[in-house]
Amino acid sequence: MIIIEQLKLPIGHTKQDLTALVCKKLGIKDTDKCPSYEIIKRSIDARKKPDIFFVYNAVVTDTAFRLSKKADKKCVRQGTVPLCQKVSDGDSPPLTPFDTKGLSPADTLSPVVVGFGPAGMFAALVLAKAGLKPVVLERGSSVDKRMHDVEGFFSGKELDENSNVQFGEGGAGTFSDGKLNTGVGAQGGRSRFVLETFVRHGAPEDILIDNKPHIGTDILVNVVKNIREEIRSLGGEVFFDSCLTDIDISNKGQVRAVRFENTRTGEVCEIAASAVCLAIGHSARDTFAWLYEKKIPMQQKAFAVGLRIEHPQTLIDANMYGANHAELRERFDLPAADYKLTAHTKNGRGVYSFCMCPGGYVVNSSSEKNMTAVNGMSYHARDSRNANAALIVTVSGSDFGENVLDGVEFQRKLEAAAFREGHGNVPVQLLSDFKAGRISTGFAEVEPCIKGAYRFGNLRSVLPDFISDSIIECMEYFNKKIPGFDMPGACLSGVESRTSSPVRILRGDGGMSEISGLFPCGEGAGYAGGIMSAAIDGVKCAETIVCQMGTVPLCQD
Repeated sequence: MIIIEQLKLPIGHTKQDLTALVCKKLGIKDTDKCPSYEIIKRSIDARKKPDIFFVYNAVVTDTAFRLSKKADKKCVRQGTVPLCQKVSDGDSPPLTPFDTKGLSPADTLSPVVVGFGPAGMFAALVLAKAGLKPVVLERGSSVDKRMHDVEGFFSGKELDENSNVQFGEGGAGTFSDGKLNTGVGAQGGRSRFVLETFVRHGAPEDILIDNKPHIGTDILVNVVKNIREEIRSLGGEVFFDSCLTDIDISNKGQVRAVRFENTRTGEVCEIAASAVCLAIGHSARDTFAWLYEKKIPMQQKAFAVGLRIEHPQTLIDANMYGANHAELRERFDLPAADYKLTAHTKNGRGVYSFCMCPGGYVVNSSSEKNMTAVNGMSYHARDSRNANAALIVTVSGSDFGENVLDGVEFQRKLEAAAFREGHGNVPVQLLSDFKAGRISTGFAEVEPCIKGAYRFGNLRSVLPDFISDSIIECMEYFNKKIPGFDMPGACLSGVESRTSSPVRILRGDGGMSEISGLFPCGEGAGYAGGIMSAAIDGVKCAETIVCQMGTVPLCQD
């Protein structure tokens, strides 16, 4: 396969310009003789503004084409691209159907997937494609019911502790920016498989080539419904409002069954199981507690906490695209600009931006009563007036205690303080007042875009001093990277406490706990950090279960 990299053209270029550049790199003078090619990656280079460029990677799809000696060897190479399947083919790679012949009844039990966020969703999809008819238990509601519950909470109704921004069909990622970039790499084609699955179920095809792909909450809600229906069409079952309450383990340390409760009726049910994919999400605190009591091997994990900060999106656009950002964005349909910032305090503590949402909203993402947590989300258009991101500080057991669940209690302590400070609403504060430790009395440069009620409060009363001081110390450095970032009227809200799981449910190299048949998976188990990495972990978990039950994995390494 011939791969062409670093195809750099001005943002106003035409398709003919791109074809001409492809020919030039391949050493072809006549563009009419250009082989067929496909774009596999697209990014924006704005380092030399006002000159802004698109940068492409392409692959030659004409299998009969042979590379000439005149090709630009700096940009053209022979290689492989991990394409499990073309989107146009309409399906993922075939799996060998599961054959139950010669297996005991325990071997043929349907695998159980606990949680229907990205990890559980993709685990269930792969298992269903293998013919194993998974049973999915999701403590929250279907996405339509969940949307109704969340909007009700935003408008002042009582929090439903099982159907909210954290819990329900699609997981916490459904109410997010829907970012699909990841640092885990191609993963033997699994990354591409996940992206193509999203596209087949309603996501825009741009996510297949964009360097920083995103879907957006408004599109994700339909995508997850469509994936759920495919799982059901393949023989899988998906039960909502079904919270895992126990795992029955034999004296030999083998999973035998799971018990769950219908959160609407209180009915308790049991399902025999020999394989359980535990994809419970990073906010399943009650589940963490009883897993610990059952002595399921787990350990404390470092994470990060802090605040959300909002700026005018125009400030971030100007930093990326230059003074003519509005004209350039409209004329060339450029995306709302984003950023990523990292710094270290003088004492070595890490401070960084997280889950940056261009043209987004701050969201009251609480899942327990009398506690307030926030997150960020965007719709596909990313067209709100503000950009927001979390500014978070790394914390570990030395900050809150060495016991396995001490991180959970630290999160709860911060969220309870935020609830009190906002009198049940999201507490907000101008950056200048945060530095001075006083409650704001009005907004300045930034009017917040927040889903849910908010109220002025002193966020210095919510966070420990070492976190507040760390954020303040790094603002000057961030301002050098993005002039105006330290503006007095930037709006802060809190508390951002759910950046990742505070525990890790231990598993061996094969993905299984020392409890035979238990497969901790995804972000809640401490093995992922976003939609893509969680989905990929779900695919790998399912492949392991499939392989152990006698068929072949979806994507080979």
